[in-house]
Amino acid sequence: MKTALIIGGGFAGCAAAHQLALQGGWDVTLVEAGPRLGAGVRTQWMGGHPYTFGPRHFLTQRPELFEFLNSYVPMRKCPEHQFLAYVEQDAAFYSYPIHHDDVSRMPEQGQILRELADLPPGAPPRDFERFWVDSVGRTLYDKFVNAYSKKMWQVQSNAEIDTFSWSPKGVTIKTGPRAAWDTAISAYPKAANGYDDYFRIATAEATVVLGAKIESFFIHQKAVAINGLARSFDAVVSTISPDTLFDECHGRLPFVGRDVVPIVLPVEHALPPDVYFCYYTGEEKFTRITEYKKFTGHRDPASTLITIETPSANGRLYPMPIKRYKDLAQKYFALMPDNVFSIGRAGSYDYGVDIDDCVGQAMDVAGKLK
Repeated sequence: MKTALIIGGGFAGCAAAHQLALQGGWDVTLVEAGPRLGAGVRTQWMGGHPYTFGPRHFLTQRPELFEFLNSYVPMRKCPEHQFLAYVEQDAAFYSYPIHHDDVSRMPEQGQILRELADLPPGAPPRDFERFWVDSVGRTLYDKFVNAYSKKMWQVQSNAEIDTFSWSPKGVTIKTGPRAAWDTAISAYPKAANGYDDYFRIATAEATVVLGAKIESFFIHQKAVAINGLARSFDAVVSTISPDTLFDECHGRLPFVGRDVVPIVLPVEHALPPDVYFCYYTGEEKFTRITEYKKFTGHRDPASTLITIETPSANGRLYPMPIKRYKDLAQKYFALMPDNVFSIGRAGSYDYGVDIDDCVGQAMDVAGKLK
């Protein structure tokens, strides 16, 4: 029987263990530094309310990935999923993504409409700031994007961000429905414990080692040292930052972390119907609040739970969307020998990787190991 090491027991690591179990013929060891599987997707509880470390809804453009996960963890679709953004300079809440219909409520309505009518033709922008200014005009950029993106990525100027051919919500300015995503499936597990049952199912045939730190990596030999004992494997699937595997020999890859503070409030609902998130686009240190009932379907007429998220150095969570760092990550990927794979958001060094991508990447790895 062939042997595989999976480094990290978050969603990507568990999904990889699952795919190898479905394929058969693999003796899988999964090593997780924390005390439990699931990482930030693991369900926590406060005041009887379930929540996760940041909102972890399942969002995908690929129905087959939804159906796959739904077959193991029954899912509830969230089709009316909406966002708000608070713009301090207007003392007003608007739809997010930016919506054309809200412009009429803005103090600079005339200026914004002139800027929208005078947008330049679609030449490739050179950086994130130029992308947004050329897409919505300077006034809307300053209201919704400028300060928010600086605090989100902990940068002094949005011109530092030079992988900019995307919008966080798939569109820069909307017309029509106010749902944040019109073309993607948005869903969350029906069970009160969220995705936790999947982590158990996915790793049922693996040897799971919790609370264990890998002391040394010998990736070219597909070997590691755990608790002073060196072991080699036929395949390695890593979900941690790729620089860690090579002792940061080319330099350290930067990430932005998060502080997430849960708060129970004495009201049944904190946000309006169908609103899941509220973003704060100004100089506030925090970026958004999330009301978890909207995802989980938890019922409690006396209270609700929200979380407040603030960018920080707490964890290597969000890879930087900056080309020189992506190029640095590619140097590490180039060092990986055959049958060594790096997946998941941290392992791919790609902010755009979400839960559905973790499942898809795990499927791809299993296919390559047949």
